[in-house]
Amino acid sequence: MKKIVSITFLLLLTLGFVACSKDDKNTSENNNPIATEDLLPLFKVNTNGNTIVDEPKVNAFLTIDVKGVFSQESAIGIEFRGSSSLAFPKKSYGFETRDANNEDLNVPLLNYPEEEDWILYGPYSDKSLIRNKLIYDLSRDMGRYASRSEFVELEINEEYRGVYVFMEKLKRGSDRIDINKLKEDENSGEDLTGGYILKIDKISASDAFGENGYNSLNSFKSSYTPRNATASQEINFLYEYPDAEDITSEQKSYISTYVRDFENALNSDQFQDEILGYQAYIDVDSFIDFFILNELSNNVDGYRLSTYLQKEKNEKLKMGPLWDFNLAFGNVDYCEGAATNVWAYKFNERCSGDYWLIPFWWDRLLEDPAFVQKLQDRWVEVRSTSLSNNAILGKISAYETVLNKSGAIEKNFQKWDILSTYVWPNNFIGNTYNAEIEYIESWITARTAWLDQAINNL
Repeated sequence: MKKIVSITFLLLLTLGFVACSKDDKNTSENNNPIATEDLLPLFKVNTNGNTIVDEPKVNAFLTIDVKGVFSQESAIGIEFRGSSSLAFPKKSYGFETRDANNEDLNVPLLNYPEEEDWILYGPYSDKSLIRNKLIYDLSRDMGRYASRSEFVELEINEEYRGVYVFMEKLKRGSDRIDINKLKEDENSGEDLTGGYILKIDKISASDAFGENGYNSLNSFKSSYTPRNATASQEINFLYEYPDAEDITSEQKSYISTYVRDFENALNSDQFQDEILGYQAYIDVDSFIDFFILNELSNNVDGYRLSTYLQKEKNEKLKMGPLWDFNLAFGNVDYCEGAATNVWAYKFNERCSGDYWLIPFWWDRLLEDPAFVQKLQDRWVEVRSTSLSNNAILGKISAYETVLNKSGAIEKNFQKWDILSTYVWPNNFIGNTYNAEIEYIESWITARTAWLDQAINNL
């Protein structure tokens, strides 16, 4: 009889241990059970002993679990990515999917359109975790392509690294920046007119020909000094596609001349003329949507960094896609980046000594009543649809729900104990995650109220 009781006790003890082990894995810190369907996708990277560095990419292997179940896997090359964010302990990563021979391979990760270049962005100073995803989703709702993105969790070599945003890297492609593939032998006539991607941004020594900064191999300069410049600053346009290594001299000449012709027309006395002025060179609607989203978020980097432009074959110059808004929505303590009642495009007036300033374009465009009228009409339209307070705050609430139900918020800030701590360049320091969300919600409410009046009074 004692033997039977002992066996029964051991069996119950074993079952209890297994149950507890399972619950420990899928419970929050306060022991609330987490349903499998609420788990975020889990990206697991095994570097096989390789150390991830800024450059070059090192060989690794990626496994993705969706809702707690294995979904897909791929060989990858992975590296750190970012500029100022490289100083943070929570790194962001760029990676490319590869085949068994470590050759680039297009793969449809998480059912996104297949490609080879991807990003795992690790929000750190943005303690809400949502700023980049929010602006990309709002852009897409307005009909403008922005990187598809999704909240995930990341492990590297079995070490938990926190909440990440999995996203598409911006590049030319039918499902990303959808412009013509410009070949090296397309150097005349209609072929030469597109497609091009330019970027106004910082440059690092690791960029092609970037060891000497901006130069004729990787960029061209604007003919116009930025307004309010106090230190002889210049605007540089980087060749993004074709890149500095592939673009031909004829293609450089075409796209640099096109931009200069646009700037000359915009600066001319006839700048408002539909034929002789700026409208002959740019897609005005894309400039307006770009302006609206940068102003909505008071993006302190807006117009001057991480700023993409594109030109399709036989078409006009367009602004976008948007990129890198982790310092937007009131998350900075300099140059009035946290203010809800200033224009982002007036950055040069507030921080005239900054190395990267804003082109004269935006001040000049707003001197044209036709541009202003189009902007006002578009603002009224989007404020009743994709940019209504209900639409924006509804997205934030949905993000918060997803992150809370998954238990990922608790795990992220257990790994990175930075709530209640200043992380450059925080304007607001919340004691809790909820406080961070409440701050961004109240900031957006105040910002949209000010913009309603300010845009109407232009």
